[in-house]
Amino acid sequence: MRKLDGKIALVTGSGRGIGRAIALKLASEGASVVVNDIDDAPGDAVAAEIKAVGGRAISINGSVSDAGFADRFVGAAVETFGGLDILVNNAGYTWDATIQKMTDEQFQAMLDVHLVAPFRILRAASEPIRVMAKKEAEAGREVFRKVVNISSIAGLYGNAGQASYSSAKASLVGLTRTLCKEWGRYKVNVNCVAFGLINTRLTQPIESQQKTIDVAGRDIKVGVQQQMLDNMARMIPLGRSGTPEEAADAVYLFCSPESNYISGQVVVCSGGLSG
Repeated sequence: MRKLDGKIALVTGSGRGIGRAIALKLASEGASVVVNDIDDAPGDAVAAEIKAVGGRAISINGSVSDAGFADRFVGAAVETFGGLDILVNNAGYTWDATIQKMTDEQFQAMLDVHLVAPFRILRAASEPIRVMAKKEAEAGREVFRKVVNISSIAGLYGNAGQASYSSAKASLVGLTRTLCKEWGRYKVNVNCVAFGLINTRLTQPIESQQKTIDVAGRDIKVGVQQQMLDNMARMIPLGRSGTPEEAADAVYLFCSPESNYISGQVVVCSGGLSG
């Protein structure tokens, strides 16, 4: 028996990077996974990767910020797999600027993807969770479900050039602790993982020309200057940045049965780096 056999997990932003590693980790422990990416190809590829080794997965792609996405995402889990047990709000990106140069569009975009989208997904999941929890309680069964919201050390300590991102990630901690109190009666553990420097396409070294990613028709610059990466690595007590797989392991801690009496908490996965 794997620890997540029979569980149904939903992971946003799981076509690439940390999200992909989370989806594969949960699937390796037996969970059926609803994969999501803003682009079809990465999301479909991860679902196919899980199925290729005998797992169960579907992909529900599209931007988590789109109207109607939350109901479509949660509905697919219930319709295809018969319920939901684990929900990981991971999707996101950064769109940085110092506050005097930051536009309303930039600030709102970060709130939309990092705070409003998780709120809508959790709201969409609330009724299925309530119904399932009521039936389980009537049958005398205690079944724990898991919510893991992904924050950042920028949300805990702030980061220059990230007023919007830091604000959204800090607010997500508040949402986590509130849902812990509201959903405890449904036996839902609601926790948060705050990442430090993890190796993804968003934190790749900037070489001769800075790369961009397309997000809803916007070209968003990604990457970090090599000197800044080197400076950050020197500040990390463990001496290096983290891998997506190590990030996924931190999320898995809150998805496993061992976390059944842990709720409303924030774990920092940063190699020891703090503010």
